[in-house]
Amino acid sequence: MSGLTGRMALALASASLMAGCATTGSSNSSPAASSKPKAAGFNTNPYPSTYHAYPGGPTAITNVTLYDGEGGRIDRGTLVFADGKLVAAGDATTAIPDGAQVIDGSGKYATPGVIDIHSHLGVYPSPGVDANSDGNEATDPTTPEVWAEHSVWPQDPGFSRALANGGITSLQILPGSANLMGGRSVVLKNVASRTVQGMKFPGAPYGLKMACGENPKRVYGSRGRMPSTRMGNFAVNRETWAKAVEYKKKLDSGKEVSRDLAMETLVGVLSGDILVQNHCYRADEMALVMDMAKEFGYHVTAFHHAVEAYKIADLLRDNNVCAAVWADWWGFKMEAYDAIPENAALLQNAGACVIIHSDDENQIQRLNQEAAKALADGRRMGIEISDATAIGWFTYNPAKALGIADKTGSLKPGKMADVVLWNGNPLSVYSRPEKVWIDGALMYDADDPARHPVSDFELGQPGEGDVK
Repeated sequence: MSGLTGRMALALASASLMAGCATTGSSNSSPAASSKPKAAGFNTNPYPSTYHAYPGGPTAITNVTLYDGEGGRIDRGTLVFADGKLVAAGDATTAIPDGAQVIDGSGKYATPGVIDIHSHLGVYPSPGVDANSDGNEATDPTTPEVWAEHSVWPQDPGFSRALANGGITSLQILPGSANLMGGRSVVLKNVASRTVQGMKFPGAPYGLKMACGENPKRVYGSRGRMPSTRMGNFAVNRETWAKAVEYKKKLDSGKEVSRDLAMETLVGVLSGDILVQNHCYRADEMALVMDMAKEFGYHVTAFHHAVEAYKIADLLRDNNVCAAVWADWWGFKMEAYDAIPENAALLQNAGACVIIHSDDENQIQRLNQEAAKALADGRRMGIEISDATAIGWFTYNPAKALGIADKTGSLKPGKMADVVLWNGNPLSVYSRPEKVWIDGALMYDADDPARHPVSDFELGQPGEGDVK
């Protein structure tokens, strides 16, 4: 009973702390709020972030190996943060402010917080039952009007697992890939909150989840509807983008238009305020999608899964499109057949933007190990990539592709103090997070059971004898 009581106390303390973060009183805004529909009187940010950082104190980690997320490494380094921000990341001579908690990092490693660009936590939560399956609005091939945040269940136990086992401090929650346009994604800080708005990363752009290939044509073709082929996929996409371009022209000209939630999202993309995150496997389709983006005047921020990205690494580089990939998933369907484990290394070698992502509630807990596998596969074929560069695959690069690299993703002074202290080299299968800070607040400590966050859902129902 004592363990359960402690967990309840932690949950109650968390709820009390977040009481001011429910649904009101925030001035946080998303870049999407600046898109054109606002000129027509539409509120494009009706569900603003109410996130507030948990409290933390000045902290210094000394004698630690630092990976800064942008390719830098400092041995026997010192990392200092205070007031929720990084203050310094330097060598042993770095000044430590008076009153700071000093942690000896000898034999340990510090990195920026881990960021997963592709997650379905909260929309496909655990337990994975039909009642909780809220990730695919599979009723029409284009549903840009739906928002993933309206399905996110903040009590999903997967959030705390990702924090404790994977060092995940931020993550993008996406709709599923049944649809060509699946809806808006949302970027979250991985903290306990009673509401999804209390988790929303302040100032992070929305994303538009798109999908090409087998999934949309399988879902709708099986119902005798369009699209049932890849050419049908492109036809439906192009027809929808053509409508969005016309809608935007009317808005830009000042004409009165009827409010259209789907078109608002697409105009946000055309205006550059909403980022396209595109599920796509085959190289030929990725190339076609980039051409379609040029046809209608938008930009693909990242292709997700992208198992054949190695075939068009130069095109991705030249078009400034990131590839968010697995280390070695392959063969589970036809369009994944030509995947190779050297994908990430070949992309890096060509100068393209590489991201290691999960798309899985378990793999999100070991993105560091997935990056290590991809790194080792590259080295075995003779591509030398530094450990420090590979760290960026799950820290800085996803932050860049989410439009939040100015706020997090690397250990640069002034950024959010999102930090993981690993008990060994994070690219080792034997290492795991020892401590995790989010905005300078210690959110997980392996040595302190009171810092092992537990979802309300996991606390269970009280027995008759427990009720006082």
